[in-house]
Amino acid sequence: MKVSKCMTRDVQLVTPTQTIRDAARLMVELDAGSLPVQQDDRLVGMITDRDIAVRAVAQGKSPDTLVREVMSDEVLYCFEDQEIGDVARNMGDVKVRRLPVVNRDKRLVGIISIGDLALKEEEALTGSAVANISKHGGRHSQATH
Repeated sequence: MKVSKCMTRDVQLVTPTQTIRDAARLMVELDAGSLPVQQDDRLVGMITDRDIAVRAVAQGKSPDTLVREVMSDEVLYCFEDQEIGDVARNMGDVKVRRLPVVNRDKRLVGIISIGDLALKEEEALTGSAVANISKHGGRHSQATH
């Protein structure tokens, strides 16, 4: 199955100059744990509820802190025409629960999450990805920021 058959298409974005309060409010409204960060029609990062909790609240930062101060600026993504199995393995390897989905022109067309995989794909594939994501460490660990 291709990513395009499984992804969420209606993706809301924030900018680096919005506050983490704005991002958190949008996450609540959307019932989402992450948001892509866009600047000048380019994807420049991701901000997650965990980024807000660990990189902002735990360090005593204000709700008026800018998204750019706590977001992950390394943008990992997948293509809409990739196979779900390959993407799930990659998510496990790089330890992320969500990936922006782009077309071959690298324009954002959606987002795919472990939850999307669980709803559409084999349990074994989803379980394996979750197990790998859940292992401590890796370059996307909060402790490395």
